[in-house]
Amino acid sequence: MHKILLAALLACLTLTAHADDEFVAGQHYQLITPAQPTTTGDKVEVLELFWYGCPHCFAFEPALQEWLKKKPDYVQFARVPAVFAHNWEVHARAYFAAQQLGILDKIHEPLFEAIHKDNRKLFTEDELAPFFAEHGATAEQFHQAYNSFEVDTKTRHVIAATREYGISGVPALIINGKYRSSAQQAGGFDNLLKLVEFLAAKEHNR
Repeated sequence: MHKILLAALLACLTLTAHADDEFVAGQHYQLITPAQPTTTGDKVEVLELFWYGCPHCFAFEPALQEWLKKKPDYVQFARVPAVFAHNWEVHARAYFAAQQLGILDKIHEPLFEAIHKDNRKLFTEDELAPFFAEHGATAEQFHQAYNSFEVDTKTRHVIAATREYGISGVPALIINGKYRSSAQQAGGFDNLLKLVEFLAAKEHNR
């Protein structure tokens, strides 16, 4: 029995050492200084900062969706619409408007596809209104939500968060408010998700 336990322990140590060799701070991911607060309690928070107008975010979406189906139970995932420029604010407001209207699940993937597959111009409030009307909210409901105090507050928050997380582009993943990385830094989408699991496990086992 002792030999079995020792072998298991050595195997775990070997895997940890391999992961440590594979993912190096400063090369594959960066430390966030100061670390940002999380809202997930005992769970490890993983955030994706994205923009609907970003082709890389659109390309990342299928891999992310597959990962979400099998992510560890101790990971709590959320999306955060990043705002680097004024025109990005439009999609952040649209995201939070859809959330407020209860149709975010209906809107999220179709909005990506409409922009990047169908080449629809959906970059202003007026352009987005009929798109929302196609997905369960009237144009009037959309405008009201888009310009509401709640959406305005959340949008101001993500403008600040984009700066505080210190990201330089999207998609970017934030692990437990302490680490940030991207596909470019990690070495591709698959490696980025492996890195997320490595850092999430590290946080979970603290």
